[in-house]
Amino acid sequence: MESQRNLLLIGLLFVSFLLWQQWQTDKAPKPAVTENTVATSVQETTHSADVPVAESGMPEETAVASKDLIRVTTDQLDVLINPVGGDIVHAALVSHKLELNKDEPFVLLEQKPGFVYIAQSGLMGSGGTDSTKGRATYSASAKEFTLADGQDTLTVPLSYTAANGAKYTKIYTFHKGQFAVDVEYKINNTTSEPLQVQMYGQIKQTIKPSDSSMMMPTYRGAAFSTADIRYEKYNFEDIQEKNLEKKTEGGWAAMLQHYFVSAWVPPKNETNTIFTRDSSGTANIGFMGEKKTVAPGTEMTLSADFYVGPKDQAALSELSDTLNLVVDYGFLWWLAVPIYKLLMFFQSIVGNWGVAIILITLTVRGILFPLTKAQYTSMAKMRNLQPKLQELKDRFGDDRQKMGQAMMELYKKEKVNPMGGCLPILLQMPIFIALYWVLMEGVELRHAPFMLWIDDLSVQDPYYILPLLMGVSMFLMQKMQPMAPTMDPMQQKMMQWMPVIFTVFFLWFPSGLVLYWLVGNIVAIIQQKIIYAGLEKKGLK
Repeated sequence: MESQRNLLLIGLLFVSFLLWQQWQTDKAPKPAVTENTVATSVQETTHSADVPVAESGMPEETAVASKDLIRVTTDQLDVLINPVGGDIVHAALVSHKLELNKDEPFVLLEQKPGFVYIAQSGLMGSGGTDSTKGRATYSASAKEFTLADGQDTLTVPLSYTAANGAKYTKIYTFHKGQFAVDVEYKINNTTSEPLQVQMYGQIKQTIKPSDSSMMMPTYRGAAFSTADIRYEKYNFEDIQEKNLEKKTEGGWAAMLQHYFVSAWVPPKNETNTIFTRDSSGTANIGFMGEKKTVAPGTEMTLSADFYVGPKDQAALSELSDTLNLVVDYGFLWWLAVPIYKLLMFFQSIVGNWGVAIILITLTVRGILFPLTKAQYTSMAKMRNLQPKLQELKDRFGDDRQKMGQAMMELYKKEKVNPMGGCLPILLQMPIFIALYWVLMEGVELRHAPFMLWIDDLSVQDPYYILPLLMGVSMFLMQKMQPMAPTMDPMQQKMMQWMPVIFTVFFLWFPSGLVLYWLVGNIVAIIQQKIIYAGLEKKGLK
């Protein structure tokens, strides 16, 4: 019965862990959303009045009609660019659908009534494109740009000539098969005076409550990296409480949500300032580059990378050594990373994420089998010692010191470790939590089918068949180990109800995780039968 209690304890600890996380989320003060958070729609797009400027004051707003927006289409992105400021005000991910088996793409960046989530960039300084008088209005050679078949890159140049004659070209470069976009500013100083410029890029998002739940404790908010801080979240409440100002070499600034991320990655060999701003119910996070001087009659190019897409660890790592950390595995990242790599390896062989989960379950159970066998053996020995332990209790009564000494001598004589059943649970719990986060954070499992009715491993079983099968497997495991007659009646009732309680909990778990638990139970039942048969041959019941 001890092993059954151990397995149930794993689940209880895990559910308690989720409840604690959700309590932390629910009890944290919610950011206030004011009437000013209502953003204009794409049909009446305006640029933000909160873009940073080098001197003082903020640029004035300038409206632009939807017909003036510039559309860029690739095999991965469908983007709308506002000529005012050259900001990306809409980004749909062509290869990631909003819903399973539907054609509508998932929209990450957008601007609509009540919500704004856009990527802005520009040049500050006396010779920049953004000032207190407003932001530059760029012109393009066409209203639509499309990455043609057989074309690897698509360049979208936006031109602006200042009143003093200085010429600026903002260039977006899109790549086939990629969600990363190159952003360049070419400054041609045709004037007789030096131009002071400083590039910035920021992501602006309306502050809104998270969609997180106990079974899906996901994060929505900002994050950043510096030379000293590899990865740190900076949620909306943090942004409202205090502006972030961190000078660093390299670094990046991002907005995160479940499965997807947008991020500015400035040049890694330059000194940048990572900053945040709270402005009328919107949160901004971004970078400011080094101040540059463009001499008269010369040209200069400033650049940064912008990523808008899924949390693809390989693609993110190409932009920055630490950007892949936005796939947040928590404090068990050191265990989750090899589990993720092993899961990817299995999937590359079988081509099915559900089968890959089954294979990794078999692998984990196989690795732990020697410890599981030692656990059952120890428990069997402990059960066989119960009559002798009872004799010691009868002999020494309430003398705990002599009772303890006698028990230790008995354990030593019989070569029994009373803690032998604890090690497997200490190993299984972190492995289970790490795998949980791998399955939760892996965008690869989003809309990934398994077989039959399971067409998306990242969401709950629509017919609750897997949770019910999991409950049945727990019930069978419980029947294999009859309750000890010395167990308290209340404990017996709790153990009898455990399969039901866990079945109810698992109704809302992602089906990929339920599949892991179900297969683990089945393997555990088989292992128990094999181990019990071996123990009975040795005379241990």
